[in-house]
Amino acid sequence: MKDQQTQTATIDSLGQWKRTHDCGTLRQNNADQEVILMGWVNRRRDLGNLIFIDLRDREGITQVVFDPQVNATAHERAHILRNEWVLAVKGTVVSRLEGQENRDLSTGQIEIRAEEVKILNRTETPPFQVDGAVDASENLRLKYRYLELRRPQIFENFRKRHAIASCIRDFLNERGFIEVETPVLTKSTPEGARDYLVPSRTNSGMFYALPQSPQLFKQLLMMSGFDRYYQMVRCFRDEDLRADRQPEFTQVDLEMAFVDEKDVMDVFENMMGELFTRIMDRKIPSPIPHLTYQDAMDRFGNDRPDLRFDMELKNITDIAEKSDFKVFKGVVAAGGVVKAICVKNAAAAYSRKGLDEISQIATANGAKGLAWIKIAEDKWQSPVAKFFDDGLKLSLNGRLDASPGDLILMVADQPAIANAALSALRLEMARREGLIKEGEYAFVWVTDFPLLEYDDTDDRFMAVHHPFTAPMEEDLALLLEHPEKARARAYDLVLNGTEIGGGSIRIHNAATQEMVFEALGITPEEARSKFGFLIDALKHGAPPHGGMALGFDRLVAIMAGVNSIREIIAFPKTTSGTCPLTEAPSPVDPEQLKELGLSIIPPVPG
Repeated sequence: MKDQQTQTATIDSLGQWKRTHDCGTLRQNNADQEVILMGWVNRRRDLGNLIFIDLRDREGITQVVFDPQVNATAHERAHILRNEWVLAVKGTVVSRLEGQENRDLSTGQIEIRAEEVKILNRTETPPFQVDGAVDASENLRLKYRYLELRRPQIFENFRKRHAIASCIRDFLNERGFIEVETPVLTKSTPEGARDYLVPSRTNSGMFYALPQSPQLFKQLLMMSGFDRYYQMVRCFRDEDLRADRQPEFTQVDLEMAFVDEKDVMDVFENMMGELFTRIMDRKIPSPIPHLTYQDAMDRFGNDRPDLRFDMELKNITDIAEKSDFKVFKGVVAAGGVVKAICVKNAAAAYSRKGLDEISQIATANGAKGLAWIKIAEDKWQSPVAKFFDDGLKLSLNGRLDASPGDLILMVADQPAIANAALSALRLEMARREGLIKEGEYAFVWVTDFPLLEYDDTDDRFMAVHHPFTAPMEEDLALLLEHPEKARARAYDLVLNGTEIGGGSIRIHNAATQEMVFEALGITPEEARSKFGFLIDALKHGAPPHGGMALGFDRLVAIMAGVNSIREIIAFPKTTSGTCPLTEAPSPVDPEQLKELGLSIIPPVPG
């Protein structure tokens, strides 16, 4: 108690002091001005007669000098200062002596001669250093996130996030969009990821859901005649987490009436152009290239291709089945494919052990194995070389544009597995070979997605995007007889191999919507229970409409040059969905559960 009283006694009140400048503003033209700065002690250097403090706030650092000849009391107090203490300093701006300037600081040509100092707060010893290199685990840094956020480089991520959000709002406001907030407590309609449920106290046994997106509400706004809507909206999905996923996230949500695919895509394409010009001082290629879903899968193995480098997947099934290699022939006979990538000038870099490590990447992605070929001047170096005659070798080299020194990697399996394995290998080899250049931005639109895909677990068709996506008009007849062949009027925007946005033209008449529900195995009774309000609205003059949602966190992470969206979310969750700072999720008082009519069922052992 005595220590607390002593510490409180050494903490000063601001009184009438007002901050005159931040710690990144002062320059030589401010010389001789009396100023008051406030911030945190970034660093302290005691040279005996003189004590130097680097005072930091979000805008920068200013050096403060405590000289006993200027003010002995302030100098005496400076002896006890420590890193991360909170100070207010009154003093005079002076130019640094020639040769003592710090060109690494924007304020490096001046310093403050301290006349008075107020200690506004002390700190316990920080669990990690705020200034300098990161020296703590992510879990510890998230537990003390408020300290991590003091790092200037971290704050700059949030300054950039703010600038991107402001630019997007300006862009959409200028084009006639209006921002409308939609409900956060809504109806559970699980047709994708799991919902987060919220029990209702006033309606016992009933639950709200936190929205996975404002999808149905923005469609209802189009039916209400709002014409152009947008929202920077918080969304929630109860799904497994990874670097680009969080249980709560932000998206730029947009909807337009009386439009087709090109109209919506043009808005986002122009938005990206303005964002990268204003925020990054970079021009992006215009128009953004398009790939159909099938082309993306055939050439890159996935529907979010990274186009910053080549190394496309090639189908060599017709060549492989003519070889004497039984593995290839057996896969082809079973309806599978043989596909390959060519890694230029990589043959010499990989020993047998290195190739075994690469093979593990293929098997981790479902492949049964990996075949490889090193192209030499006059021969193949490969365990499969003896199964290919000279003519087949020439054909395969030509198909892959392979030259001496190149490395060919091949997977034989069902198309989905071969694509997945080679897609992972393509990215890994590009990283290893340094093919992905920093600061490059490659956009691509992926279109013509399947409308539905069969889910073996649920034994029914599921919507690839969501159940409200319109089918291609020419594919309507396929919907009930061959639903797997129906294509969606959907489009995804991909940047550097990451899907940053997706959208579609929506179903705007009740008959088509009910047909899609039927193809999904949703009974009329279930459709009425879950989506009756939407079906009713579609019968009251719904206009043709479409829209898109942009993953704001993913976009900011790419533009900020960080590898995880956790870096650009102020208080993120861990990969287990927990918050080390607040210790959420946490137990609640039994009385709260009782009031809600809930009880906890212990998990069954094993």
